[in-house]
Amino acid sequence: MMENAVNIKINGFDYQVPAGSTILEAAHMVGIEIPTLCYLKEINAIGACRICVVEVKGARSLVAACVFPVNEGMEIFTNTPKVIQARKTTLELILSTHKKECLSCVRSGNCELQKLCKDYGIEDENAFKGGFINYPIDASATHMYRDNEKCILCRRCVAACEKLQSVSVIGANARGFDTHIGSAFEYGLGDVACVSCGQCITACPTGALSERDDTQKVSDAINDPAKHVVVQTAPAVRVGLGEEFGYEMGTIVTGKMVAALKMLGFDGVFDTNFAADLTIMEEATEFLGRLNKGENLPLITSCSPGWIKFCEHYYPEFIPNLSSCKSPQGMFGSVAKTFYAEKMGIDPKDIFVVSVMPCTAKKFEAERTDHSAVEGLADIDASITVRELARMIRKAGINFRAIPDAEFDAPFGLASGAGTIFGATGGVMEAALRTAYEVVTGNELEDFATFSAVRGVEGVKEATYNLNGTEVKVAVASGLANAKKVLDMVKSGEKKYDFIEIMACPGGCVNGGGQPIVPASVANFTDVKAARAAGLYKDDENLPLRKSHKNPDVKAVYDEFFGEPGSHKAHEILHTGYIERKKY
Repeated sequence: MMENAVNIKINGFDYQVPAGSTILEAAHMVGIEIPTLCYLKEINAIGACRICVVEVKGARSLVAACVFPVNEGMEIFTNTPKVIQARKTTLELILSTHKKECLSCVRSGNCELQKLCKDYGIEDENAFKGGFINYPIDASATHMYRDNEKCILCRRCVAACEKLQSVSVIGANARGFDTHIGSAFEYGLGDVACVSCGQCITACPTGALSERDDTQKVSDAINDPAKHVVVQTAPAVRVGLGEEFGYEMGTIVTGKMVAALKMLGFDGVFDTNFAADLTIMEEATEFLGRLNKGENLPLITSCSPGWIKFCEHYYPEFIPNLSSCKSPQGMFGSVAKTFYAEKMGIDPKDIFVVSVMPCTAKKFEAERTDHSAVEGLADIDASITVRELARMIRKAGINFRAIPDAEFDAPFGLASGAGTIFGATGGVMEAALRTAYEVVTGNELEDFATFSAVRGVEGVKEATYNLNGTEVKVAVASGLANAKKVLDMVKSGEKKYDFIEIMACPGGCVNGGGQPIVPASVANFTDVKAARAAGLYKDDENLPLRKSHKNPDVKAVYDEFFGEPGSHKAHEILHTGYIERKKY
């Protein structure tokens, strides 16, 4: 007997479900999937799209299953002719104002609207004829575009921007038939304080939102004999890319990913985890220096460009607290165009650096003019998402699941488990603490569970650690709404920390705006960020090298080029600065 349960009937069968459940949740518990378009768990339960309507005995009209709670004795019918016809009519109405270029749409095959139209047998996509508003595509942002002619006004993007990220630069403009999603005063996304996180893209059920596609730029470079083209892959890519090719969520596909990149024609395939180890060497040194001097604390991590842009727009008073370390993407680009160029005898201008990232904000970061290690040259020439890489692999005819595994190239192919967990919230903090602990205490860290308090997908985590008699208070936040909570507590004096890790995306990079898009039918009932993070932690456990400062390749770069962490040369090449930006 289930406690706090109610007895209901669904399609004539008796069930017990938890009290307080919605019809949608109750049906899912018993193996019945009710379709949705606007619903996203915890952030967008508005019952607006009417795709999830069902019949309830005694109700005067169909009800929206996503917001209608169950009660004792309720009788529910999810697939009656009346329900089916209502859903079909709604789909036909949506299609009446929808740009129908499904064959070439970036979301073809992974579009929730397309799937529903197929499932419900929509034969006449022009069943309702009437007005159609032509909207210009908004391509003003560095990282993405918006095509309102494909928008279905589900408002999932609006909810993600407001509730997950506390940015709120988009919303519903105008009224009635003229309603559309836009920014205040019809500004383009590139003209408002958008942080480039891409959470709106992953929330969108159609092709109305997508990342700027840089795959042709990459292909052109590969095919240019004058260019030496190298690629780096972020930690979260190896745990996300497999989903694009049918692997179970959380599966690590490093070997096949590397093999596919080599088959695409890159001259060098390297691991961003190496640069993550390099980041820890610089950041841990920076943290210990600030801690000893008591200056500009708390130190706040700088690996997430979405968070950096958020700070520059909305919390510029914390700019002095930001780590001056470039992100691992930036550090790799800097090392590629200095140390690697020198080692290989290649003019830096002939090296074309590509990064594969789980993040759309990396596109913005790549174009920051204040982040160049070599004057006049960008550290990163092109940053592509996991989705873009998957498209390149498919276009090249590579059978991802069939190709044999391959290994990263030297000299940036060896990395530690500490670098791997950068992709999960709390991972940067733990990686830094693994190194800081051994540097400060002089003891070997053997129990990696020592820092387990910063693990997990909770939005805010806190812990206190003793480093050789010094008490260090740390906090971890993921999702900018949670970052806002932590920063506001620090501003008010309610909380005092020495070290804060912030990731723009909820759950960290594993849930980044450039990762494979998961339909709401899965995301509403699966903890995507936890499943992907588990894959990274498992990978960390299986690696022989688990501490950044133990990486022999990183040591070699310091011995041959930088001298030591925090050196003048390291600061010139691996560190950067930040600026205050306008906010609307």
